Amino acid sequence: MDVRTGLIVLFCLMGLTWAQPVKYIDCGSTTGKVIGVDINPCPNQPCQLHKGNSYTVNVTFTSNVDSDKSTAVVHGVVGGIPIPFSIPVPDGCRSGIQCPIKTGNTYNYQASLPVKTEYPSIKCVVEWELRDNGNEDLFCIKFPVQIVN
Repeated sequence: MDVRTGLIVLFCLMGLTWAQPVKYIDCGSTTGKVIGVDINPCPNQPCQLHKGNSYTVNVTFTSNVDSDKSTAVVHGVVGGIPIPFSIPVPDGCRSGIQCPIKTGNTYNYQASLPVKTEYPSIKCVVEWELRDNGNEDLFCIKFPVQIVN
């Protein structure tokens, strides 16, 4: 095995150890079905999100509708109160999804979740929705996180 092949194998194995399937609950996916969720890096659960870092959220889902667009809406739920999280690219069609979305197809949505330094150190639940043309949820998931220094 040459050095380049060895490095590629090493990086692939490292990627497998950093990205873990995340325990989530479906919070109302009405026009799609979630197949799996992972966050990178997140070696333990709940995921510890370090302030000033950015994390990659991957959601694999199947669509039950056709849709020309998709829009992500993200909240941190603290004490039952949803607080909006800003994400750099809310357009799902620019986040790994080939639009238009077609009924019966499987998609891999991938987005960045930056954790701002001004966020408080707190445990919360992230609620992540991807909405279709009709503002219905292609997916809606919730998963616990802990924001740390």
